[in-house]
Amino acid sequence: MQPPSQRIVTCLTCGAALEETFGGEGRCMFCLLQAGIGGEQEVTQDSTPNAFEGGVRFGIYEIDCHADGSLCELGRGGMGVTYRATDTSLQRKVALKIIKTDIAERSADARERFVREARAAAAFRHEHIATVYQFGMRLETGQYFYAMELIEGETLDDRVQRTGPLDSRTTIGIAEQVTSALAAAEKHGLVHRDLKPANLMLVNVNEPEVGRNQARSKRSRLRAFRKRSIPVVKIIDFGLAKAFHTATDAKSLTHDRFVGTPAFASPEQFEHSALDVRSDIYSLGETLWFALTGKTPFSGRSVEEIRRAQESNALPVEQLKAAHVPHGLKSLLVSMLAFEPASRPGTGGLTARLQRCSPEARSARRTRAALAVATAMIFGVSTLFLAYRSRVENVALNPAPDKSIAVLPFENLSPDPNNVYFADGVQDEILTRLASLADLKVIGRTSVMQYKSRVGRDLDKIGHELGVAHVVEGTVQRSGNRVRVSAHLVEARTHRQLWGQSFDRNLADVFAIQSEVAMAIAEELHAKLSPNEKSEIERPAAKDITAFDLYTRANKLVLTPDYYVSSKPNLLQAADLFKQSVARDPSFFRAYCQLAFVHDALYFFGHDHTSERLAMAEAAIEAASRLRPDAGEMHLVRAWNLYWGYLDYEGALAEVKVAGQTLPNDPQLFFLTGLIQRRQGHWEESIRTFERAADLDPRNFGVLQNLAGNYATLGRYAEQQLWLRRVLAFEPNDPGTKVILASIDLYWRANTRPLHQMVDSIRAMNPAALPAISNPWLQCALAERDAAAATDALIAAAGDRIELGNDVFCNRPFVEGVIARMAKDDEKARLAFTAARAEQEKIVLAQPNFGPQWCVLGLIDAALGRKKEALREGRHAVELLPVEKDALRGPVMIKYLAMIAGWAGDKDLACEQLTRVIDPPSPVTYGELKLKPEWDPLRGDPRFEKIVASLAPK
Repeated sequence: MQPPSQRIVTCLTCGAALEETFGGEGRCMFCLLQAGIGGEQEVTQDSTPNAFEGGVRFGIYEIDCHADGSLCELGRGGMGVTYRATDTSLQRKVALKIIKTDIAERSADARERFVREARAAAAFRHEHIATVYQFGMRLETGQYFYAMELIEGETLDDRVQRTGPLDSRTTIGIAEQVTSALAAAEKHGLVHRDLKPANLMLVNVNEPEVGRNQARSKRSRLRAFRKRSIPVVKIIDFGLAKAFHTATDAKSLTHDRFVGTPAFASPEQFEHSALDVRSDIYSLGETLWFALTGKTPFSGRSVEEIRRAQESNALPVEQLKAAHVPHGLKSLLVSMLAFEPASRPGTGGLTARLQRCSPEARSARRTRAALAVATAMIFGVSTLFLAYRSRVENVALNPAPDKSIAVLPFENLSPDPNNVYFADGVQDEILTRLASLADLKVIGRTSVMQYKSRVGRDLDKIGHELGVAHVVEGTVQRSGNRVRVSAHLVEARTHRQLWGQSFDRNLADVFAIQSEVAMAIAEELHAKLSPNEKSEIERPAAKDITAFDLYTRANKLVLTPDYYVSSKPNLLQAADLFKQSVARDPSFFRAYCQLAFVHDALYFFGHDHTSERLAMAEAAIEAASRLRPDAGEMHLVRAWNLYWGYLDYEGALAEVKVAGQTLPNDPQLFFLTGLIQRRQGHWEESIRTFERAADLDPRNFGVLQNLAGNYATLGRYAEQQLWLRRVLAFEPNDPGTKVILASIDLYWRANTRPLHQMVDSIRAMNPAALPAISNPWLQCALAERDAAAATDALIAAAGDRIELGNDVFCNRPFVEGVIARMAKDDEKARLAFTAARAEQEKIVLAQPNFGPQWCVLGLIDAALGRKKEALREGRHAVELLPVEKDALRGPVMIKYLAMIAGWAGDKDLACEQLTRVIDPPSPVTYGELKLKPEWDPLRGDPRFEKIVASLAPK
């Protein structure tokens, strides 16, 4: 059923504007009131003022009149007209709303439901909802009405029309109050259904406080808003809210037709779907958009045009930019206006995000940062995290701090190209020393290393992209036992050099040069140094130049743009170089830390998930601890070890907290915390923490892609796209990001076309990138049931580890078996799975405590008809990584148990397990269930088809 289009007609009696959906036999509410209100006086349009002396009676209520005799109308809408009136029994002013007559004309059952729902809502009390004193029906006319407290103020709609758009601070204050009301209503099973600017009454701060009989705690909250010069908000018309438990009842008056205001309605309201608080959150998002811009995000001349605009999900964000809306608030509005209800924040998450967006919270965070205290408290206290501000889109609105700096890669002027590693090492050590100063903001090494080329280097643009006011450039020339280092501090916007110096010394003095450069820059920027910070800057990195060379070469293999995601060969080579480095210089503290980091990475990512590898990491940590037990880097590498090696989240966070006291600018602190938080199931906190890491390392692909991955797991695909596009804003030709962005449609909408086209484009234009995109190419081919393309993708893949999905890796013969099985070649599939099992059994024996490998073995045994063994292996994987221990990988293990059960023919277990993990955050997507051949054994089962249908986008 399509909702009716809104068109304006006129009242047959007085000619006033009248909505077609209003009802009332073509007459406006004013004229209906005249005809049916009765009482002591006859109401006519041309009566004299004297005829209205004393007002017009409606039961115990007396409607006030203006001096000219016209009724005091406060407002009108699709549900009725509201008048200013007096309760003659209690002698108090009220707002009297008379409901339109078409409700009274419905069936007795419909009227009963309406009355029950309205009375339930009327019984609800909250400081930010206008109190309903009475709800009832006037027997003489059959008209429903309710009387609520009279709010002396104006609607948000009137305020914006009168003064123009509101500032962000006022808008956030209004949003906080409305959200608290929605949260309370949610607990009572109520949803407003018509939240809009005209239903938000604003009580100015200089006006008398309403509701003085409220509880003391409520009064204090209202005073808090007044202290911030923010109007107190009262939501009106909650008396017509819809109770959740009748939302799907076809006989419900508020369900069998469109209810609401099209410009502020959620997509599910147009579809007559079941509603909950997320519908009101969508309407609140549109309302806040209107408050900030004076416009609605989706407009149209008819309901159908508005629906099409919503479905396109093309938000006119340029309106927010023009209104100077901060990035954090803009991002929040985008999430509130997500087309899919599940992608919107709940009331709890919305409250937290609004608090983080408030100017008070931002000011408090800046103050704590200036006092160098924030880093000691930042972990575990989500309100300390700064929202990530887009350096490209909002630089004019978010000027870079004066004491902010990026140390760009130094140019190697030596004739020996191998000395480029040495030049990188000199630059990295200067960056590390400056990053130890809490009074500076220093961009992480991963982001600055992407400005390696000096050709066409635009410092102003770099400053914008990294969000800094200053950059450091330099050159290094090494010749025999001599080294020349030149460094310059430049103001990014003007290219004005603030400081510069050249050092020509013995090679052994290079570490002293690094310290002198860092100290000079800190002094030029007037950075305050504590005694400990001064000591850290002056500490030499190493004693042996060759050890330093080996260290910088190893770092080049580890510190990739993906942060820590390196291939097994790279990690093994890096480990060997770090070992050589500490062998030459046993006092090289940072080399021991990096060696431990690499060993832990090899263990965690399944390259070598053995107790021997973990022991190597522990040995390196112990060696580092003997050298500098209290160093921040020591606590950070121990945190990685506790997280990667033991999944000890609380222990890791405790170490991170200590590390933050001396590593104020290290984005790893935030990145690691974000990784831990999502494994604890704290997804919103994880997003905010990743954003903080992105603020310090804005071009770090690993951070941005993990942030996008969080949104994907939460089913918030539109926000995932935004973050991936941010990566492409920096690296428009990055093939990996391009295919991830194109693959969203596969998983979101079961549409392979964008990914297929992107793969074809890369194959034609950049064939060297095929190994990097082989996995998305393989997944696309499997979804399209194209065995030839899947084989080509497998051939293009580098190495023997192929990702099956969700960071579960299998061997090549296994994929060959999947392809053969999809192509109905049973004998080829059997041979491939047999070969795959021989390899997988060795892996499991070597790594018996690694759940993902048991998943693969379970699938292989299921494919070979070993049902009992397969189910045992799948259950063992779930036992190794339960959801309670790992909120990220735990659901993945359950997903693979469901897949194993399906392959083994146990459809009951498969559907039972799948049902456990389909709600966000989830590793299961609509597209893979709909298209991928791994789920073919369950097709046709009504339970599975119901699961698939439940995930389909609306």
